[in-house]
Amino acid sequence: MNKIFARFAKDESGATAIEYGLIAGLVAVVIIAGATTLGTDLNTLFNDIAGAIPDVPAGN
Repeated sequence: MNKIFARFAKDESGATAIEYGLIAGLVAVVIIAGATTLGTDLNTLFNDIAGAIPDVPAGN
């Protein structure tokens, strides 16, 4: 029984999988934060451009 626990304690494959999962989660958070910031900035830019364009009456 002690050999089973000793072998289990030495096995690091689960820890490696957890580390990769944490890295993937961190990358996902960074991508989401960057995309949100970029989207907000683009929305502001397009609204500024749309506000600067004069209205043209329909039919002309």
